[in-house]
Amino acid sequence: MSHHLDRAADGRTAFASSRLAAWHRLGTVLEGSMTAEQALQAAHLTGWNVRKRELQTAPLITEGGVTASMPVPGQYATVRTSPWTGDDEVLGVVGSRYHVIQNEEHTALLDTLVDQSGAELETAGALRGGREVFVCMKLPEYLSIGDTDQVDMYISALNSHDGSSPFRLLVSPIRVVCANTQAAAIRHARSSFSIRHTAGAKGQIAVAREALGLTFRYMEAFQEEAERMIQQSITDAEFGRIIRSLFPQPEVTARPSTQQRWDSTMDSLTWLHQDAATNANIRGTRWAAYQAVTEHIDHFAATSRRAEGVTPEQARATRALAAPAIALKERAFDLLRVAA
Repeated sequence: MSHHLDRAADGRTAFASSRLAAWHRLGTVLEGSMTAEQALQAAHLTGWNVRKRELQTAPLITEGGVTASMPVPGQYATVRTSPWTGDDEVLGVVGSRYHVIQNEEHTALLDTLVDQSGAELETAGALRGGREVFVCMKLPEYLSIGDTDQVDMYISALNSHDGSSPFRLLVSPIRVVCANTQAAAIRHARSSFSIRHTAGAKGQIAVAREALGLTFRYMEAFQEEAERMIQQSITDAEFGRIIRSLFPQPEVTARPSTQQRWDSTMDSLTWLHQDAATNANIRGTRWAAYQAVTEHIDHFAATSRRAEGVTPEQARATRALAAPAIALKERAFDLLRVAA
């Protein structure tokens, strides 16, 4: 499945969410806000005891018999205790300087970073067989665009147990619930801070706090940019040119069904721009035009044939978070933004 969440053979899933179920409908949804302990327990992230083991070669078989294994200098395997079976599982291969950050430390770092800020824990989970772990918190204040449009912002802490990436802190408008949203959060991050897996990782929290201060300034800058968009009008003709740039018309030799899909796309975008209730308070602005494009991509664009058991809502969510859709939204923002 495209969510890449860590799952047991019996269907249990390493994911927990506060109040709202994710598009994949997996894991555990807790009523109200979650504490770090509740999130770790519900997402099956406790007791992994990730540790390093010296990497060795396989035993060599010779004519004279089996020889002993040999250590691989400076190389270690990261191993966890499986939350599903209790058995040891290899997660990756790392170097001698790699320092394990346990899942419990992961949430503690995030708690320390945002204490007294009022941020609430939203989601927690594991991806790709436990190789990656995420915790996402919602910031206490949303961005208000033109006093009419609200954009929630989230702090996500992402960790890898296989040495593939550092411990990362991101601020973005993406609520991380799966691998797709993690990728989207990284792409849309307004500010980020990385902590290497070394023995001094915990000591970098003070630096991370300063980075968080920079983050809020990034948020202010983003709000200013959106404010410029909501204050500048756009004509129907200009909107038409932009959406034709984003969704080029098929060649005259294209199949009739292809032309029909394009006509349907144009009709959807035009309706969202000119008549949809979701844009009523901001209609006619460049910000409204951008919202029309993103709403079409997220809720109205056609989906490909669904796999068995996948609901239309799941198919739309998967498509909306795929790389082409994200790239299209970013291009729309670039075409509609207003120079300072």
